[in-house]
Amino acid sequence: MGIVQLVVESKKKTREVARHLISKARQELTDAVIQQQVIELIQTIVLYQFPNLSREELEAMLGLSELRQTKVYQEAREEGSQEGKLEAKLEMLPLLLQTGLSVEEIAQRLGLDVEIIREAAQQQP
Repeated sequence: MGIVQLVVESKKKTREVARHLISKARQELTDAVIQQQVIELIQTIVLYQFPNLSREELEAMLGLSELRQTKVYQEAREEGSQEGKLEAKLEMLPLLLQTGLSVEEIAQRLGLDVEIIREAAQQQP
């Protein structure tokens, strides 16, 4: 509800409401990835209300500059990066299968577990 409130909030109160929501997200959301996604959503909403702000000004306004230094943020960022790398590798799977490589060979070349490749290969049309 707080995020919906932020969308319709006056510009005068946006900063206060956004900071409160960010603080609440940090306290109540235990999953670092979800926490980061919620904070980014809040940041995006504020950015739409203040389109002339730079990213640095927005982060300062919301108190996010110190967030980027926290271990939780760094871990969430790394986790997101790892997920992105896995997705990129799995996107190559159909091409590698077409070349005639076995599941085991693909797993070895991509540095992934054979079971991950098997499951992804079974989902291929």
